[in-house]
Amino acid sequence: MPTIPNPFRWDESFKVFYDSLDEQHKGLFDAIRRLDENRGDAGALTNLQAVIDQHFTDENKAMSDSGYSGFSAHKNAHADFQGKLSQVSLPASNTTIDWAKDWLVNHIKDIDFKYKKQLSSYS
Repeated sequence: MPTIPNPFRWDESFKVFYDSLDEQHKGLFDAIRRLDENRGDAGALTNLQAVIDQHFTDENKAMSDSGYSGFSAHKNAHADFQGKLSQVSLPASNTTIDWAKDWLVNHIKDIDFKYKKQLSSYS
């Protein structure tokens, strides 16, 4: 199981080698960290939801357009996270923050890494 970085920041170990997706992953780390630092801020939660929605839309399209064989399961993992995120109430609890951090780290390293070099139509 991958280790949650402390401080919670993207580093080269999370690189999927698609520049746009790597930049979005950096933004996801930033958005979760912002919510962690501002647990009662509705703007921080709304920002996280917006960053997640945009990233999942782009990543799903890249996988679909490339005919990635793991697309369906990957898309379902995204939908599950979005559903749980939509239920988060403020102020965000330690459990919520830990869940979001853990999910992102494990999703990138265990799930996203499976599409490395397989998204032929994406650069």
